[in-house]
Amino acid sequence: MARRLFAGAWLRKPHHAQVRFSYMRMKYLFISWLVVFIGSWVMYVQYSTYTELCRGHDCRKIICDKYKTGVIDGSACSSLCGKETLYFGKCLSTKPSNQAKLGEQGNLSELVNIILSFADGNKDGRVSLPEAKSAWALLQLDEFMLMVMLQDKEHTPKLMGFCGDLYVIERVEYTSLYGISLPWIIELLIPSGFRRSMDQWFTPSWPRKAKIAIGLLEFVEDIFHGPYGNFLMCDTSAKNLGYNDKYDLKMMDMRKIVPEMNLKEMIKDRPCESDMDCVYGTDCRTLCDQSTMRCTTEVIQPNLAKVCQLLKDYLLRGAPSDIHEELEKQLYLCIALKVSANQMEMEHSLILNNLKTLLWKKISHTTDS
Repeated sequence: MARRLFAGAWLRKPHHAQVRFSYMRMKYLFISWLVVFIGSWVMYVQYSTYTELCRGHDCRKIICDKYKTGVIDGSACSSLCGKETLYFGKCLSTKPSNQAKLGEQGNLSELVNIILSFADGNKDGRVSLPEAKSAWALLQLDEFMLMVMLQDKEHTPKLMGFCGDLYVIERVEYTSLYGISLPWIIELLIPSGFRRSMDQWFTPSWPRKAKIAIGLLEFVEDIFHGPYGNFLMCDTSAKNLGYNDKYDLKMMDMRKIVPEMNLKEMIKDRPCESDMDCVYGTDCRTLCDQSTMRCTTEVIQPNLAKVCQLLKDYLLRGAPSDIHEELEKQLYLCIALKVSANQMEMEHSLILNNLKTLLWKKISHTTDS
């Protein structure tokens, strides 16, 4: 009897362990299934949106049908629809529309001449109706207008041609500012502080970073009260910047660079409760007038201050010891710049020139320059 009881007890133990194991197994299987289901659903939604808005074949067919019927024309139409030497690579934007209006620009007559010259796709000295329709469609695109204005600038991709509301720019092989990109699902799991540290690990040597930074400072100079007015950078995140194999800065996304007059029109009289309600993009901020509960039109920070904030850690990490202190001082003076300050334009020019000179003197004798 005792032997049978002992045997029975010995037999029941694996039974309980098996029950517990089965419960845990089912629990983990359910969680795994739930993660896979949610992940698949998110990917499906993303893919569906992408394919709906990025159908290169359909886009080409619509454009070419209009070209063949004489509705539109342009310097790139023959390559796209006739010779078929121009093809769509990948979709760079899933935005269904990206329109902006032309604000009050300085030197407007010169700008009109530049646009007319570009609109004359076949260079026969006149702008036909199809070419005019194509040019008008393109003028609704903010980044296209900016590219036309900055075509002679080193850090803007060159416009190669157009067909309808499609425009072609030079292919720029580039690396993002920090040289590392991760899948979005991993980005969500990494703490922001650790991500900033990771960014600093994957950067070029300091002289090359200095050359890239000089390029960004030059771009800020190009769009600050230039011949066509003042432009504001409303998203100065690193994802919009890149550099080529010579470490020359290239602006990869200019959709959030807007004419100052446009921004004032967009944000004027916007209802607000705090300054946080008076933001366009991620970086263009104005104040909330508490007496009227409306946004004011004066932007708080100039482009240079926002760019210096972006470059601070980028340049100070690994900076040569003999310029580290002065570089840090100039960067913090730069970050402190306010649009409303007395003699802001003079301070702006002085700090910008000091930074460019400091960096250039340090790298001008190196092969990286």
